[in-house]
Amino acid sequence: MKILTTVAEARAHRRAHGQVLVPTMGALHKAHAELIRVAREHAGRDGEVAVSVFVNPLQFEPGGDYERYPRPEKADEEFCRKAGVDLLFRPSVAEMYAENRSVFVEESSLSKMLEGKSRPGHFRGVCTVVAKLFHILEPEAAVFGEKDFQQLAIVRCMVRDLNFRINIIAVPTMREDDGLACSSRNQYLNGEERKQATVLFKALHAAADAGKKSAQEIVALARNVINQAPLAQVDYIEVVDTESLEPIEVVRPSSLLAIAVFFGKTRLIDNIRLG
Repeated sequence: MKILTTVAEARAHRRAHGQVLVPTMGALHKAHAELIRVAREHAGRDGEVAVSVFVNPLQFEPGGDYERYPRPEKADEEFCRKAGVDLLFRPSVAEMYAENRSVFVEESSLSKMLEGKSRPGHFRGVCTVVAKLFHILEPEAAVFGEKDFQQLAIVRCMVRDLNFRINIIAVPTMREDDGLACSSRNQYLNGEERKQATVLFKALHAAADAGKKSAQEIVALARNVINQAPLAQVDYIEVVDTESLEPIEVVRPSSLLAIAVFFGKTRLIDNIRLG
């Protein structure tokens, strides 16, 4: 496995066949292993699987968890080796962003919903860093998980509108045995928070299996289930269209139930398709 830490090294890197990129912020876990597996499936034996590890300061809101976000560098490196990664790109903040930076990439519609309302500026940071990674590494494809459904939709929009010649590959949400969506932030949870966090999966499936068409009823059902966990503090529960991410009143085939809930200081997101 080749490890690169500078833009110059990445630009000088030559490959005979196409690259499939898995962008991450590190603290790698089994969901990342699945993204890497899918990347290899698409790259083939002769293609290159690249993983970027970069904790992007631009996508953390003031007072967020940027400083405490886990950065297990050696463990991530070993994880990538065992997963069969060909290239690990691990730049510093100084390498990615000039001190006097003044150019950013911002999506102006999808980014205003859901996470965008709760975390202003978050998706400007996401779009900026993903666009930079695409320019620096020039992959033929990139792999993203559906747990961050809004991020996936915004990246697809950016690729379309800015004419990137990159195929975006979506991978279904990976879960722990008890249903909790895999996330690097799960390690923030203490024992009781971790136990109660399983209510998210229960709420999503209770709402999806109820067969109701009214978004208001679905939201109420999910909220009632989540409220059974004393430590849960709901940020949002919304039924939205999967294309526009606009709230909808009646469930249709292109519908998504999205939730964000705090357990202590840890904020978890999850979603499920409806209809």
